[in-house]
Amino acid sequence: MFLKPAPSLPGSIIKNDKKTINAWAMYDWANSAYALVIASAIFPAYYNTITKVNGSTKISILGISIENTAAYSINLGIAFGIVALISPLLCCVSDYNSNHRSFMKFFCYLGSIGCMMLFFFNEYHLVHLALAGMLLATVGYSGSIVFYNSYLPAIATEDRQDKVSARGYAFGYIGATTLLILNLVFILNQKALGVSDDTLFPRLSFLLTGVWWMGFAQIPLHVLPIGLYTAKPKGKSIFNGYMELKKVWNQLKSQHKLRTFLFSFFFYIMGVQTVMFMASSFGNKVVHLNTTQLIITVLLLEYLGIGGAFLFAWISKKTSNLKALMIAVITWILICAGSYFIITPLHFYIAAFFIGMVMGGIQSLSRSTYAKMIPQTGNNAGYFSFFDVCEKTAMMCGLIMWGYLDNLTGSMRNSIIALGVWFTIGLVLLIIVQKMKSVPQTLTS
Repeated sequence: MFLKPAPSLPGSIIKNDKKTINAWAMYDWANSAYALVIASAIFPAYYNTITKVNGSTKISILGISIENTAAYSINLGIAFGIVALISPLLCCVSDYNSNHRSFMKFFCYLGSIGCMMLFFFNEYHLVHLALAGMLLATVGYSGSIVFYNSYLPAIATEDRQDKVSARGYAFGYIGATTLLILNLVFILNQKALGVSDDTLFPRLSFLLTGVWWMGFAQIPLHVLPIGLYTAKPKGKSIFNGYMELKKVWNQLKSQHKLRTFLFSFFFYIMGVQTVMFMASSFGNKVVHLNTTQLIITVLLLEYLGIGGAFLFAWISKKTSNLKALMIAVITWILICAGSYFIITPLHFYIAAFFIGMVMGGIQSLSRSTYAKMIPQTGNNAGYFSFFDVCEKTAMMCGLIMWGYLDNLTGSMRNSIIALGVWFTIGLVLLIIVQKMKSVPQTLTS
């Protein structure tokens, strides 16, 4: 169905071709397994269990004693920092040489190998291997997405891009939940299958995620064209990505409303992404949820996220994008206030319900609001590259700050206070944006 190669020459790419679009969407099916199995559901709890020895949650990294969850959080932050730093360069190198598929393949294989490395993490002394595998998987996931997204305008006309993007999201959701449910079946039936090693099925889930990712990725890697341009972009160097970011930053100096919105986005998305990556660790370490309970919670979040996205789309239609975002951020602040006092699994499930309702909505609304606010300069790609780097930098700061506070105080509850502060700053800045007058949406490039 899928394995019919698309034309190799970028100039001959046929837009809106069903087989090419389905093949492209299959990469979401392939790599979303990392986001669900590794980053959200199974690995955080498994990592906490293996790195807890004789009641102590301290581990030694490069001779430094640190809380296990703090090391995990900071490691994730470093991974996103690496991607934020190199993605502008990689995008320009791929444009310059028109070899987008090769870069996508490299990061895909890097990420899947990182997942498979986690299979060998079966005892405390291999924590360095676990953190290295997680870092490679995260860099591979985020790096490959950059090139995956770049294919969208090449394979679909503008009027079809929203629908095609939604198809990719749907493929990713179905693929990731299919694999997660399969792993849950094995974990629940460990005794019935006669397996005495409690680490075997979690470790197999990491191995299977890497194989799943790399295996299904062969479909888009076989079908998608090698590059997107027939010739090197004229007048551009491999460092053009950084120059574009600098140009956008200079333009923002006169775009006070857009600049204030970006600062608001930086703070509240820092909180959103930190919650998404650290919620499972919190649930396991503080509330003492087991892997099965976490898997069920993550599946609940996935379903609620879809409904929440539609809910906030409806709210924004009835009010405005900014008012809908303010409602979402206020909800996040209330979630943080309640989460500080979480004691029982029921409390955690209630918090997860509300997180699911605002998780998808705030992200989709942020991007659409930004799209409406950017000036008509003919440089939309530059502005969205800036937006992407802003988000990944916020993720780096949020995760490192969470880990630092966790290690400093010995409790992730205190890190929740920081989350509340970030969301509050984001809300105040959104209120300021709401009161600011719009400026003419044209600028000279």
